[in-house]
Amino acid sequence: MDLTDILSTVFSAMTPVGELRLAIPLAIKTYDMVWYQAFGWAFLGNMVPVVILLPGLSRASRLLTVFPNPLGRFVLWRAEQLRRGQMKTFERWGPLGLVPLVALPLPLTGAWTGCLASWALGIPPRRAFLPIALGVFIAAVIVTALVELSVNFPFIGD
Repeated sequence: MDLTDILSTVFSAMTPVGELRLAIPLAIKTYDMVWYQAFGWAFLGNMVPVVILLPGLSRASRLLTVFPNPLGRFVLWRAEQLRRGQMKTFERWGPLGLVPLVALPLPLTGAWTGCLASWALGIPPRRAFLPIALGVFIAAVIVTALVELSVNFPFIGD
């Protein structure tokens, strides 16, 4: 394991689609990292966008939606989808409703979606950070366990 492997793991965990679902299998299967190293670097990489997005999403969303563009439309569409689908959960659980949204390692869930949901539902960044971090931790445990139990991932070759 060298610095390139670590940086590849961290950067792949930072991507909005790949996140931990990509980084952990990549680190373990391709870079031959031990599970706890892959877990740690992927967790760290997945938390970097959270630290940037939580405080900056409201400003960025204003910039994205001022002029018509595909990215701005996508952000508004996804925010509305989250509002409609998650409102009851958040009314009942508050910021803790972010945990299962982030913890399920499925497409359109994860840290990026958790940040978007916190913005869309008006959860302050300080109250959203720990539930999102807990969700990322749970997702990392799930993905690491699946990889270590040799569950095949179709996008990572052996």
